[in-house]
Amino acid sequence: MYSTERRKLARLGVACYGWPVQLDQAADLYLEHLKVERHLTRNTLDAYSRDLAAFGRFCAARELTAASAVDGRVVLEYLIALSRARRAVRTQARQLVTLRGLFRHLRRERLLGTDPTAGLELPRIGRKLPQVLTLTEVEALLAAPSPQTAAGLRDAAMIELLYATGLRVSELCQLRVADVNLERGVLLATGKGRKQRLVPIGESALALVARYLGEARPAADRHRSEALFLSRQGGPLTRQAFWKLLRRHALAAGITKTPSPHTLRHSFATHLLQRGADLRAVQAMLGHADISTTQIYTHLDRTQVFEAFRRHHPRA
Repeated sequence: MYSTERRKLARLGVACYGWPVQLDQAADLYLEHLKVERHLTRNTLDAYSRDLAAFGRFCAARELTAASAVDGRVVLEYLIALSRARRAVRTQARQLVTLRGLFRHLRRERLLGTDPTAGLELPRIGRKLPQVLTLTEVEALLAAPSPQTAAGLRDAAMIELLYATGLRVSELCQLRVADVNLERGVLLATGKGRKQRLVPIGESALALVARYLGEARPAADRHRSEALFLSRQGGPLTRQAFWKLLRRHALAAGITKTPSPHTLRHSFATHLLQRGADLRAVQAMLGHADISTTQIYTHLDRTQVFEAFRRHHPRA
């Protein structure tokens, strides 16, 4: 990556002296814009960076180094190469979205005359219904960690809290002690774009988090960390570590679906809607910017209605 000074010089040189902006410079300028002006999270920035690096390698192999050397044919060839490599349609679509953002930013900054992604359509993506646990499976998973040990109490509190609030795993791992208000029964979640929202916590999750704070966390807090959930070394528990412990407890509970942290988020939303929760309220708790993102859970519930019809209607 280029330093901040080099980014400024690159922008000044292109704007004032007509120097052709290089693809690697363009990528750095765009990532800086996403970080400073749009406040995207580190995980999202890393994903953009990987996509831009992959496109940069593709262009470098064809001796295309300047952003102005990239035209619609090059972008189309890149998408075809992804398809031939059997990359998922969603991956292809995400790559095109990343490139659209890059070249549109260069156009806005007057660093490029044309947008090579203009006119290219996103691949059609079939909308997959998310994997959801049944209530029985959720109960088994919640009962799997042993709260008699410090690690077990932490795991039980994390899994219970994830299902009780529908947080993203990154939001769960980023929680600070100060973000949880046990008296009011709410927590402050920081989501995508650093947007914050208040999410209510159920009684079972509140009780486990309070017990974890009183019994297990003090011994693990060797470095006076602000993080709510700590590893055995005393640092914040990572997303990868939580993924592993969730999988271990799922296997112990006899769940063959191998749930991810996002499965609990899907289950949270689906179970709320099945019990009559308002779609807008679920949207607010999940932190979805667009109601259409939340509406996929209503489609999931509809499939269960159709299945009940097929099973029980005498003329089905």
